[in-house]
Amino acid sequence: MARDTSDLTPIQAIDELVEHIRSGERPPSEFRIGTEHEKFPFRPADLSPVPYEGEAGIRALLEGMQAETGWEPILDEGRIIGLAGGAGEGAISLEPGGQFELSGAPLETIHETCAESNRHLAQARRVAEPLGMHFLGLGSSPLWRLDETPRMPKSRYAIMERYMPRVGTRGLDMMFRTTTIQVNLDFSSERDMARKMAVSLRLQPVASALFANSPFTDGAPNGEQSWRCGVWRDVDNQRSGLLPAAFEPGFGYRDYVDWALDVPMYFVTREGRYHDCTDITFRQFLDGAGQGRFPHPEPTHGDWTNHLSTLFPDVRLKRFLEMRGADGGPWRDICALPAFWVGLLYDEDALAEAEAMTRDWGFEEVAALRAAVPEKGLDAPFRAGTALDLARRALAISRGGLERRKRLNAEGLDETIFLGPLEDTAARGTTPAQELLRRFEGPWERRMEPLFRHLTY
Repeated sequence: MARDTSDLTPIQAIDELVEHIRSGERPPSEFRIGTEHEKFPFRPADLSPVPYEGEAGIRALLEGMQAETGWEPILDEGRIIGLAGGAGEGAISLEPGGQFELSGAPLETIHETCAESNRHLAQARRVAEPLGMHFLGLGSSPLWRLDETPRMPKSRYAIMERYMPRVGTRGLDMMFRTTTIQVNLDFSSERDMARKMAVSLRLQPVASALFANSPFTDGAPNGEQSWRCGVWRDVDNQRSGLLPAAFEPGFGYRDYVDWALDVPMYFVTREGRYHDCTDITFRQFLDGAGQGRFPHPEPTHGDWTNHLSTLFPDVRLKRFLEMRGADGGPWRDICALPAFWVGLLYDEDALAEAEAMTRDWGFEEVAALRAAVPEKGLDAPFRAGTALDLARRALAISRGGLERRKRLNAEGLDETIFLGPLEDTAARGTTPAQELLRRFEGPWERRMEPLFRHLTY
């Protein structure tokens, strides 16, 4: 999230929180695709991470991108920490360890999404090259220890960094040493949201296996294909993982709101300052727990919007749905991830097929699949088969959905062209991580330099 919200409208009733989510409903003709991707800035001269300060640091990168794009700077206590397009073009933000993120605009087709990503990467390269900086497309930082990783000067991250060790063992790894690709998708009604939530929660481990791309940590293989997904198993289980209620009939907006209300907060912002609220839930905040702690302690709609952005389930509900299961990866994956989910969820026949495929998958067995994917990838067992079997079925459904959408580019090609990397993975039967490990143990002679060259944007 590039900028925290400062809507000061007071919250009068919990029903308003439900209506906040409901207000995201839109007809299928207005469905859009919002793609986000993160990458690691690094110095090609010595493969070191890039700090915020300095003449050639992250601050200089953001200032250069501001000049390149003309976007508005986002400031935190006077320091530039992101950019926002003034006409809805999207935003650029920093993750805690300097991961450089584009949150794309809501676009109609994946052709547009891919063009947007390519344009952003070209701009970023033009600015970064004179600064002696490149970008790495991988799901985890493969070389730098946690204590070697820079810290970005964002106030919310200071609160999170203090809090994470109290609620899990892997929160700091998540913050500072992982990247992801996400896609944000729309729903037309509460029922449509619930259908998409149920299907995408069940299939999220399958997506994680297809995109598994984080097999290195601290300069060596870490024993997992998706170290990033392994990290998420113990970040903060109160606010992350699967949502049991979404597996039940009748799941709706109020169920998600009730869950979110009982998750501890991170912060509230007042008069430009962040105030630590990690000791109270949002429900307690509504009941007056903010009194005497900071100016204007009455809960606001901005507080609720910010709180929703600090929840980390595998599929996150705001005024749209966020698919959160994929590792960061090479540029082709930036287009493949939205293609996979748009094909499944934006065509009615495909959504019905995906529902039929997953309807009887129970919470416990999906949780077991989710737990197995980090180490086993596409070989993770599920019933009488594996995640690879599920991936092939899901890809076939997605392909059919994209074909029926008939969104063509200038050459007359539909959006199925973006499934290519995933269909290659499924045909091969090995994850991107396994392919990286094969090269690392073979022609790369266990050296990190070829890995960085191979995955530089």
